[in-house]
Amino acid sequence: MIGIPSGQTGPRTSAAFALVAPPPAVPLCDKPSHSGYKEGMNEALSRRLRQTQFADSRQEALLALLVAASTLNTIVDAVCDAHGITRSQYNVLRILRGVHPQGHARREIAERMIDRAPDITRLVDRLQAQGLVKRSWGKDDQRQSIAVITAKGLKLLARMQPKLEAQTASCLADFSDGDLADLSRLCGLVLESAESHASSRRAHPAT
Repeated sequence: MIGIPSGQTGPRTSAAFALVAPPPAVPLCDKPSHSGYKEGMNEALSRRLRQTQFADSRQEALLALLVAASTLNTIVDAVCDAHGITRSQYNVLRILRGVHPQGHARREIAERMIDRAPDITRLVDRLQAQGLVKRSWGKDDQRQSIAVITAKGLKLLARMQPKLEAQTASCLADFSDGDLADLSRLCGLVLESAESHASSRRAHPAT
């Protein structure tokens, strides 16, 4: 999920997990299921997708996660657009704010992005053209450029923050502290499972 209020980046989750067989693929189609699964159906999800039945609980949970993430991304997109930047550019600025007054090299930014961006160099170039980021050169490697957020960039984030916090917090207003802890824990399990399967594929590439 999107860590909007914080400018800090957390520790990376270790990829050293036990190798397990991947679960069965979950179909994302909206074709009616013959399983008759309706137990505890998510009414909001059903309305959003105009779908009255899901194949099973796994499909329902996956679709709920995807739709919730898309909804939050749409909110962030609107705020970013009103301030003349994209969500990816906001993410870069958020990352650089977390290490200010220091900066990050391109690879370090790429590793911390919420949504993987194919061209970090172009993102930083555009931010530099707007005066939101400046470049310096690495002390150990003069060929390596370091991106640093500028005072203008920090001011932009400060203007955006109240709107972002209000918009995103409204989506979680009915959650108790326990609900939020459970949500974070379950999303973490999804990430750990994905890293475990990715590690398994690297260790045992298809022949």
